[in-house]
Amino acid sequence: MSEPSPKPYLTIRRSVSHETEIKKSRFICHLARVADEDEAQAFVAAVRKQYWDARHNCTAFVVGDGSPRERSNDDGEPGGTAGVPMLEVLRRRGVTDTVAVVTRYFGGIKLGAGGLVRAYGNAVSEALDEAGLLERRPVALLAVTAGHTRAGRLENELRAAGYAVRDLTYLADGVRIEVGVPEDAVTGFHAWLAEATGGTARAEPAGRTFVEVPV
Repeated sequence: MSEPSPKPYLTIRRSVSHETEIKKSRFICHLARVADEDEAQAFVAAVRKQYWDARHNCTAFVVGDGSPRERSNDDGEPGGTAGVPMLEVLRRRGVTDTVAVVTRYFGGIKLGAGGLVRAYGNAVSEALDEAGLLERRPVALLAVTAGHTRAGRLENELRAAGYAVRDLTYLADGVRIEVGVPEDAVTGFHAWLAEATGGTARAEPAGRTFVEVPV
């Protein structure tokens, strides 16, 4: 039985550190894109080491798609006032493979439970706005092989037709062009290739990857 095709998912475009101040407390939200829970925990550890003198370094992350792993930590703030609202923002935005650490330098004025929930949630929300989002879409990789005399023209035709040429390798007996094709368009690609090359080129499955599209 073949593995199910992966689904598109949202994540952040870039890592950021975004600072806000509320009643003299500084809230610095650090966002990073991570591949798994180990990377998320490593990022948390690095931020806590760098900001060791802060009163709190509260955390939340979501990794994986389909059945994502989620974790949050209040790091000494009253239960449910920091990590949970941070995690809720990540959920509400629909992002995964993302870790957030909000560093708080206490300004001497208590914010109350409601104030903390708003402060930590807004810190993550504003950081997400600054980082921007993108959609990672799965594509099938196809290895197209053709003769040397056809290589340059075929590459141009692939690009002109809107196909993602990811790699080109010259071989002793021809050329190998790796192309990314949306999985629901693979059948159409084979038909296009046959017509474009008069049946002289062939395409074989070469795995899967993702393309990234800003949203």
